Amino acid sequence: MSLPEIVSRARWRAARAELLVKEEVVTRARDALNAERRALPMVEVAEEYVFEGGDGKATLPDLFDGRRQLVVHHFMFAPEWDTGCRGCSAFLDQVGHLAHLKARDTSFAVVSRAPFTGILPFKARMGWTVPWYSSYGNGFNRDFEATVERDGELVERPGVSCFLWDGDRVFHTYSAYDRGLDGLGSTTSLLDLTALGRQEAWEEPEGRASTFGAPVGQEPARYHDEYDF
Repeated sequence: MSLPEIVSRARWRAARAELLVKEEVVTRARDALNAERRALPMVEVAEEYVFEGGDGKATLPDLFDGRRQLVVHHFMFAPEWDTGCRGCSAFLDQVGHLAHLKARDTSFAVVSRAPFTGILPFKARMGWTVPWYSSYGNGFNRDFEATVERDGELVERPGVSCFLWDGDRVFHTYSAYDRGLDGLGSTTSLLDLTALGRQEAWEEPEGRASTFGAPVGQEPARYHDEYDF
């Protein structure tokens, strides 16, 4: 195995400072890219999907749980499978406490094509408490390209889709698949995919920090047991 060169602390600091310049360029470029993502046009979702979850039947607006935004994890779990995808499981394992997303008026839900009765034992085995819904029997997975047809067969695809609820209308704002999920899982990384973003004062466009999420000047994060929900 080839390991890094062993150097003095002074040489390490110099090399670290040189790399930091490049890291800051990437950070600024990521901020600019996120702003472009928030500026993407959106598409109204007119289809009335019916899912099955822990409380029975649910529509897409129900998945918002009364919040303005929704992040859906397209978890690969085909109807004929006994267990869910290993890679999707590793992704879901790293998703943090949902209270911090909820504080930004954003809900998180998992959707799979397997029947809900097939999802339940696996969810219990993994110890997950996140909301999980079955899209079995509806076209949600195919419409949002989480299930695609290849060589005449249906193939599952890992992904994330973001939705915005405005008035009584639901809009699809963003989706990412496969390698597009690299680096995702934290609260901020998921919020960066949404139309409203982190809703902090420094973000473009201006004004969303005072309209959505925490007021300007308020501490952006609390202990997860301190939120008022």
